[in-house]
Amino acid sequence: MPTIRFEKEGQQVGCIEGANLRKAAVDAGVNPYGGLNNLNNCGGVGQCGTCVVEVVEGMQNLSPRSDVEQVYLADRPANYRLSCRTSVNGDVTVRTRPQGGTGSGSNSLVGAIKSLLGK
Repeated sequence: MPTIRFEKEGQQVGCIEGANLRKAAVDAGVNPYGGLNNLNNCGGVGQCGTCVVEVVEGMQNLSPRSDVEQVYLADRPANYRLSCRTSVNGDVTVRTRPQGGTGSGSNSLVGAIKSLLGK
């Protein structure tokens, strides 16, 4: 049984192989969203790009980045993932709400406002 360790929360949760990372987090009471994205998110259907986590350890135990992730995370480090688009196949340690997690693109409320204001 894979174990997901949520670094900031100091919490560990077991899950079945192939479990969705976002769902496992939410089921464990771990909030993957920060700031205004608590209100401005798609509920895990991969359309907003706001449930970003940083993979600290165990990247090889996750599904590869999906095409949706490639688009939403193009301006983020390779170890940033959309938790709603990530399957867990082994032990992993993640950091929720990482610095710069929502990026500067228009896939977040903050990014959209910056884009509208020309900043």
